[in-house]
Amino acid sequence: MAFELPNLSYAYDALEPHIDARTMEIHHGKHHAGYTSKLNTAVEGTDMDGKSIEVLLAEHSDSSAVRNNGGGYYNHSLFWSIMSPNGGGSPTGDLAAAIDTDLGGWDTFKQTFANAAATRFGSGWAWVCVKEGKLEICSSANQDNPLMPGVGCGGTPILGLDVWEHAYYLNYQNRRPDYIAAFFSVIDWDAVAQRYAAARA
Repeated sequence: MAFELPNLSYAYDALEPHIDARTMEIHHGKHHAGYTSKLNTAVEGTDMDGKSIEVLLAEHSDSSAVRNNGGGYYNHSLFWSIMSPNGGGSPTGDLAAAIDTDLGGWDTFKQTFANAAATRFGSGWAWVCVKEGKLEICSSANQDNPLMPGVGCGGTPILGLDVWEHAYYLNYQNRRPDYIAAFFSVIDWDAVAQRYAAARA
């Protein structure tokens, strides 16, 4: 079963002014589509064919084609799913309680996550993960993610921010901190909370 580029649940311009339509169009329609196509090529006809993306990343990230394209496929699929035109605000319920308990509270969490994204040199991602039931914040290079052995938190990602320049340069140029701040206005905390619950189940 070939991997397919996931459809967005919102229009390319729905996240404006925080993330512009042209960036979304290129990012989803070109970059993510490219990772999807190259991942299918990498696994087709091999013993990796038919495995889930999570299994591929956990067991076959020694293959550069799987690591780069599988990582790109998974990372972007998560990224689109945790953003919404109705996003922003702050989480509630169990996730909010975990941020208080595990990450020092909302303000400390925002600062730590923003710092992880801002200080990732070059291209990469910032993550909030669930590891052994607790939240952790980390970052990874390129299209690596914590599902891969020895990468970042080593847990299950529930929130990710793409800090490759292609994710923000058209609108923010070299102002990565402005892009990071804008991201908080589009986070779909209900979707993140669902991922949190699933990761702890």
